Amino acid sequence: MTPLIKLINDASLLLDEIAEHPDYKLLVAKGYYPDLTLGDAQTALDYLCCEADPPVIAVPEIPEVEVRE
Repeated sequence: MTPLIKLINDASLLLDEIAEHPDYKLLVAKGYYPDLTLGDAQTALDYLCCEADPPVIAVPEIPEVEVRE
């Protein structure tokens, strides 16, 4: 089975291709403007990507401090 993150990346590339396709641009030029746009679809994929493969944040180690009385 194809990993989810790869499917998300593939879908994102397809959205880019659709946005640049001459037929899609012609539809937009004719006034096509849906309630949900390609940008909305890309945002959904971005959120899904973050959930499926969350970024690793490196946190520096905090040195122990000796407390003197």
